[in-house]
Amino acid sequence: MIHQEFKKGKTFRFNDEVSYANGSIVSKIILKKKTGNVTLFSFDKGQNLSEHTAPFDALVQVIEGTAEITIAEASYTLIEGDSIIMPAHIPHAVNAVEKFKMILTMIKSADG
Repeated sequence: MIHQEFKKGKTFRFNDEVSYANGSIVSKIILKKKTGNVTLFSFDKGQNLSEHTAPFDALVQVIEGTAEITIAEASYTLIEGDSIIMPAHIPHAVNAVEKFKMILTMIKSADG
């Protein structure tokens, strides 16, 4: 899969830029830089990203549907308009309670 950033200087709506796929997770890179990236995701109901860690903080913004985010074994239900920061080096997971779309923003730092 080729990862290309969105075209600059062109308006768009996040919800229109990614579609749902049966039994799948779809992702589209909005911006990708050495200092971090912004990615748009759609999750079909029941899909998940299993527990993992990342070396930098990640901001999740739910733009449609309902997601369950687990951080260090604490569970959070997010609906459209909700956001949460998943801290660096702390185990976290994402589960689609129903199909949902989210924007994931990861910003890297010199200290990791």
